[in-house]
Amino acid sequence: MPALTRKHHLAAVNALAARDRDLGIIVARHGPPPFRARPAGFETLVHIILEQQVSLASAKATLDKLSVRLPEFTPAAYLRLEDEALRSAGVSRQKARYTRAVAAAIEDGTLPIAGLARRSDARARALLTALPGIGHWTADCYLMLALRRPDLWPIGDLALVKAIQTIKNLPERPDAMELDELGERYRPFRSVATQLYWHAYLNG
Repeated sequence: MPALTRKHHLAAVNALAARDRDLGIIVARHGPPPFRARPAGFETLVHIILEQQVSLASAKATLDKLSVRLPEFTPAAYLRLEDEALRSAGVSRQKARYTRAVAAAIEDGTLPIAGLARRSDARARALLTALPGIGHWTADCYLMLALRRPDLWPIGDLALVKAIQTIKNLPERPDAMELDELGERYRPFRSVATQLYWHAYLNG
C-alpha cells in the first residue's frame, strides 16, 4: 500500500472535512493537523513503546536520555546496554524487557523491520504483535507514523476516544463497536481522521 505523502495528507484532510461536519469544524478552528511522520526503524518502535500509558513529553525525555547513551541507536547497541543504563534513562523494568525483545527479534531476523513496508497492514501488524509488549495500539501507531499507512484506526488510543466523545458530544465514551462503525465513514483515510481527532485533543 502506498505511503501517505504530505500532499496526499492535506488532500485527505480536505476530503474528510467536507464529508464530516465535525471534522470540518476541527479544521476551521485549528487549521489542518500537522503531517505526523517518523523514520521507520528500531528507534521509532522503541519510542512508541515508551509512549505506552505515559505522556508524550515523558516518553520523549526518556528517548532523549537513551540517545545520549546510544550514539548509534541500533538493536545490537541497545542489547549491549546494562540494565542500570536503561533504568537511569527512565525505562521501566517492563518496557526494558519489551524493547530488548524487539532488539533481539530484529537481530535474529524474527522481526524483519525493514521489510514491514512491503507487507500488508494485517501481515505487518501480525509480525509486530507477535512480540511481547506490542499490542494493536503500538503496532497501529508504528504503521501510521513510521510507514505512513493511510487507513489505520487505533481504537485503543485514549486520546482518540476522548476526542471523539467530545467532538461528537457523546454522553459516554464510545465502545469498540461504535468506534468501528464511525471509522467506516472515514475509509480509506482513517489514519488522517485519527490525526484530526488528535489535533482537536491536543488543542482542546
